[in-house]
Amino acid sequence: MEDFLAVRTRATPGAPALLFEGRTWTYAELNAAVAGVCARLEAAGLDPRDRAGVLLGNVPAYVFLVHALIRMGAVIVPLNLRLTAGELAGQIERAAVDFLIHAETPVPGLLDAVSTVQKISSGALLVRRPEPDGHWTGRQIDPQKDWGILFTSGTTGTARGAVISLGAAHSAAEASAKRLGTHPDDRWLLAMPLYHVGGLSILFRACLNGAAVVLQDGFEPDAVLDALARDRVTLLSVVPTMLRRLLTHTPDRRPPQTLRLVLAGGAAAPEDLVIDALDRGWPVALTYGLTEAASQVTTALPEAVRSKPGSVGQPLFGTRLRIVSPETGEAMPAGEAGEVSIAGPTLMRAYLGDPPPGEWLATGDIGYLDGEGDLFILQRRTDLIVSGGENVYPAEVERVLLGHPDIREACVVGIEDREWGRIPAAAIVTADPALTAGDVEGYLRQRLAGYKLPREIRFVEKLPCTASGKVCRPDVAALFGS
Repeated sequence: MEDFLAVRTRATPGAPALLFEGRTWTYAELNAAVAGVCARLEAAGLDPRDRAGVLLGNVPAYVFLVHALIRMGAVIVPLNLRLTAGELAGQIERAAVDFLIHAETPVPGLLDAVSTVQKISSGALLVRRPEPDGHWTGRQIDPQKDWGILFTSGTTGTARGAVISLGAAHSAAEASAKRLGTHPDDRWLLAMPLYHVGGLSILFRACLNGAAVVLQDGFEPDAVLDALARDRVTLLSVVPTMLRRLLTHTPDRRPPQTLRLVLAGGAAAPEDLVIDALDRGWPVALTYGLTEAASQVTTALPEAVRSKPGSVGQPLFGTRLRIVSPETGEAMPAGEAGEVSIAGPTLMRAYLGDPPPGEWLATGDIGYLDGEGDLFILQRRTDLIVSGGENVYPAEVERVLLGHPDIREACVVGIEDREWGRIPAAAIVTADPALTAGDVEGYLRQRLAGYKLPREIRFVEKLPCTASGKVCRPDVAALFGS
């Protein structure tokens, strides 16, 4: 396969490729910047066998790195900026990262925690120009080669590295274009984190289709609203929390006419939120996806969203869906709920250290297909809490809680929240009556990312259990009125 950034550069060298804080890179300029980063990485010793951890915010250097690592044949390992040094070190070790590319001020304590990994400051990557002979301005790339290791929950509630090939990411971008359509003047506003597949996938789609990426370092409603008008944005990707914030900031304002689609995914979108957005002129398209499938699996365009509330649409080109009984594995008829399983060219190779999943991947999500083949998701992965688009795994938080010497039992559940969709809450049985919620929060904050911390903590004499002795999570949720 020919390097698709180089191909795009030959086709539309003067077209805008990247906009960030008032600066614009054309495709020719982006290609030159990527060549420079390749040369700098080569000088640092990186080769096609290496895995490069990237710990950066949404800055141009991240975009350059994504394309540079593809061109060099190395594997990208995106790392979540919101994790603690201990959490990051664990992922870096599990992914066998060779190089860590980080911001000027990395997560405190991380560089000491990964002393055996070669570290490169992102600022150092931008000082060297492309080599005069154009050595790195384009390469042949192997679609069968691993492209990235992206950490996700898998189906177990524990973060696992999904190994995704370049061909799978390429197929996902092409399938997305077939569903969403492409316009020659498309501009995609990217405020979602680039360490998530939802952010990374936009870079693929834009490059293949000749669109421009309008990059923002984080989601801030006023900045997004300004960019929609100023930069003539046509496509916007959000999680439901972001969409609600946009609507709150624009009670009497319709979006600009240039905006043709708002892709809402990453968590279940409340029906009232979606209908309100559509009524106010926001062209919402609901999408269901997962890291293991390189992002989008199904998408319902705005007309379908309104005509069939609750549906996330039909599978994208090349992807197959079936609903199976979690107990027997047998296919379920239309209208009956079961586990969502997917197959197709966008699937990951495997989780790190595991054998390939086979033709079909069981997602752990519960849903059903109607008679027309549209998917309805009833429940995302068992016990998983999706809070503002971030995955919180109760089992992980519970393990940390039980590491406290004064905590005997703990159960973490998700409870409804208007702004975040769902938030974690913890019921705790303590051996020390003097232990306070503030003590617990302080203990957790040293060990977990902020978004994983329980927003509500209740001390109970005992946890409610089922007849078999297992903790009854619905009864725990009821303690919080959920």
